[in-house]
Parts: sequence; structure tokens; C-alpha cells
Amino acid sequence: MPEKHKTLPFNGRTLHYRVEGRDNTQTVVLLHGFLQNLSVWSALSLRLMHFFRVVSIDLPGHGYSDSYNNDCHSMDFISRCINEVLITEGITDCVIIGHSWGGYAALAYAENFEYNVKGIGLLHSVAMPDSEEKKQQRLKVCQEVRKHRPNFVLEFIPSLFAQCNQAVLSHEIEEIKEQALDITTEAIIAAQMGMMRRSSSIYFLSRTTVPVMFIYGKQDNRIPLEVATAMATVPAYSQLLLLDNVAHMSHLENPSAVTRWIANFVMTCYNKNGACDNLTLIG
Repeated sequence: MPEKHKTLPFNGRTLHYRVEGRDNTQTVVLLHGFLQNLSVWSALSLRLMHFFRVVSIDLPGHGYSDSYNNDCHSMDFISRCINEVLITEGITDCVIIGHSWGGYAALAYAENFEYNVKGIGLLHSVAMPDSEEKKQQRLKVCQEVRKHRPNFVLEFIPSLFAQCNQAVLSHEIEEIKEQALDITTEAIIAAQMGMMRRSSSIYFLSRTTVPVMFIYGKQDNRIPLEVATAMATVPAYSQLLLLDNVAHMSHLENPSAVTRWIANFVMTCYNKNGACDNLTLIG
């Protein structure tokens, strides 16, 4: 079952995505993080495609998807991009999984199109909006990018990985750096502004009846453990995986555990019709 890259005209520009395991009826949608693209899921998709249809999407301004707005790619707009891809593929239900920025997009899609969602997976992502301090940090990032975009990219990417993993994953880190250097200043700023302006999804998580999966790294300096564990208490049905020796990139830092966890979660969402037991795994 070879992968199939596709492009889709949307709002006068082009979205790029990939479909694998097309003969399967159960669908998992994968959304990458900031300064990345759908290729970051390649190894995970290769395993999942034997059991599920896997749709991975280049978010606006990243990978081969066009940038739509030099000011802000809002979460609501990105959710509509995702929906357009799924409509085009004839997909009426899915488990949607997002990493970091992609997690914010997954939540926005689930809020706007909840009737299509069998489950939600958040990797190193949260449902709270930015604090005032975080908003100021994002504005500072925008200033840095305008002045020294390559320097920002080259420093930002390694910081996503735990120090203990940076040597063994040096090839992957360099590959992400090279790809990120192709992202325009405008697209980086539009992503940052979209994250800065996003609203809270806490109430949505508290009322949704679909299962929600959380994966976090114990060495992730962007999401404290107390925030990670608190997130998992919000939904009615949740699963939480906490990983040792992992920072912000668990799908690359511990791919076997993450792949297994995601596969089990997707099976649970489909086989149990949106109900799963609360489960916490400390790994």
C-alpha cells in the first residue's frame, strides 16, 4: 500500500496532504507541529497504515501547503483546511491527533466538527490559551524571525529534543532544520499569531464524550508535568502516557511506545464507540 501525495485547491491556494492505507475504513489524521511538516510522521505512518487509513496534512505555510495569510493562520481557519481535506477524501469519521501546534488545530477541528470525531489525541499540546507571558514570548519570536529567521530556526529545532537524545537523533534534527529553513518569515509569524490568539478548549474537553489521549515527555520544558497530568483529568474519558527521557518530540524520541499507544487508542475509539476506561501509564 504505497503512500499517495495529493494537493487540493482551497481558497485560491493549495493544500498538500498524504493518504496511506487507503483500503482501511478506520481513519487516523496526523497534524504536525510548528516548523515541521507531514514527513515527521513518516515512520509512524508506515506502521499505522497496515491497520488504519492514515491522513497526514501539511498545515498552512508548512511543507508543500501554501501560506494563506501573512498576519495570522487562525485555529478556526486551519480546522476548515482539515475539513476540506477530509471531505475531498470522503472521510466522515476519524481519530484526529496533533503534535504541539497540530494539537491546537486538532482541538479546533474537534470543536467545529465534533460529529466527525471518534477520538482526539494530543502530543505535547494543551487546551489552555496562551498566558500573557506566553503571548509576549510569541511576539518576541516574531521580532526575532523578522531579523534573523535562519538563526531562530537553527536554535529552535534542537531545543525540542531531550539533551540525551540529540546525538542519536542528529540526522532527524538536521533534516527538520533543513525543511524548516524553507518556511517563510510570513508563514512562521502567521503560525505564531494563530497560536497566540487561540481561545481556550478546556470547556470543550470537559463536555466532550469522545476519548482523549495525552502523550507528554518528562523532560519537556515547555509543558510542566503538573500541567500535563492536570490536562488528563479534564475529559470524561482519557488516557495519559508520560515518557522518560523524552522532551517535546516523543514520536521521534520514543517512536515504538508512541506508535503502540496511538494504535491501541485508535482501536479503542472505533471498537468501543467513543467510550474507554480511564488509563494512566507511566513509562
